[in-house]
Amino acid sequence: MTAADLDRLIAAACAVRLKAYAPFSQFLVGAALQTVDGEIIVGCNVENVSYGLTICAERVAVGTAVAAGKREFAAIAVASSTGCTPCGACRQVLAEFGRDMVVVLVGSGGVVEQTTLDRLLPEPFTFDDLDGPRGAGPGR
Repeated sequence: MTAADLDRLIAAACAVRLKAYAPFSQFLVGAALQTVDGEIIVGCNVENVSYGLTICAERVAVGTAVAAGKREFAAIAVASSTGCTPCGACRQVLAEFGRDMVVVLVGSGGVVEQTTLDRLLPEPFTFDDLDGPRGAGPGR
């Protein structure tokens, strides 16, 4: 990933963060996924009064990407006030699409950390863990 690609990804995550719907926590999060062909797809968190129905920014971005026919991602930038990591559910969803994905964590002061999804989720549940035929999962 070039420095220009990284800057563009971070800018997209920061911009969409401001569109988050977080009336309960006031914790705005934006995510920007970069597809392997360089397209950037964004998502922000959407809270709900029934807290368990809240959707994280990362999963919104993945859902939007999948709806657009995208299945291969090179990187994701996640922007929040603190630069926090994706939650466990988001890590698992992201792992469905590539464990070597670059993850850039952005706080109010800039980049907090750049890592990989494999480091954040070293042993995800995968298609290979399911009973039945092996190797016939999504994208295989």
